[in-house]
Amino acid sequence: MDYQNRAGSKFGGGGVASQSATNADRRERLRKLALETIDLDKDPYFFKNHVGSFECKLCLTVHQNDGSYLAHTQGRKHQTNLARRAAKDAQMGKKQEEGYTGANAIQVKKNVVKIGRPGYNVTKTRDPITRQEGLLFHIQYPEIAQDVVPRVRFMSAYEQKVEDPPDKAYQYLLVAAEPYETCGFKLQAREVDRNDDKYWTWFDEDSKEFWAQITFKTEREERYSGVPGLAPSAPRNLSIR
Repeated sequence: MDYQNRAGSKFGGGGVASQSATNADRRERLRKLALETIDLDKDPYFFKNHVGSFECKLCLTVHQNDGSYLAHTQGRKHQTNLARRAAKDAQMGKKQEEGYTGANAIQVKKNVVKIGRPGYNVTKTRDPITRQEGLLFHIQYPEIAQDVVPRVRFMSAYEQKVEDPPDKAYQYLLVAAEPYETCGFKLQAREVDRNDDKYWTWFDEDSKEFWAQITFKTEREERYSGVPGLAPSAPRNLSIR
């Protein structure tokens, strides 16, 4: 840059630069500095739009040429946004290490060391009114994990892989609670009454004991459950006119 022909300057000395000249010189120095450290082909935030301009996807700015973009990368705004993005990526990486990933924070399944089977006992029951047969399960979980509630699931004979060949006359009741092994109870393949007073589960957090009761439907209910008009129903209120 020629400093000798400016107004008020002496021969052989540099005159006072204007604001525009200072800015132009600064942008040129920043562009040369950026060329030494940045490869535009590997810059994830460098984007050339359909009109030939250059955009910074991090700062959402538009530049007329690559020199302007390179000067922008050395500026305060771009450097600040880079620091914020690095801090955000570090935070997301920490969440992934703790067992969470993605925007919805989906929990990743962790390996749990099993400590054996819990103690249990099973008692046969019979409803005094309907004469329905049932079973009452009592399982003890003294070392159950914190904030874990036992879960119950029914499994058909064709889903299990222990007994081969499967016997369709039986089904299985599974109770799972970490870190204990899953308990499986072999039951008759009878339809379970799903009413609230016939089928229920309860976990006592103080004594670490789990209770589950199932009640089977009667033979008549199972036989005519799918036949309209023959299935047992609740009594209706009759009005006399």
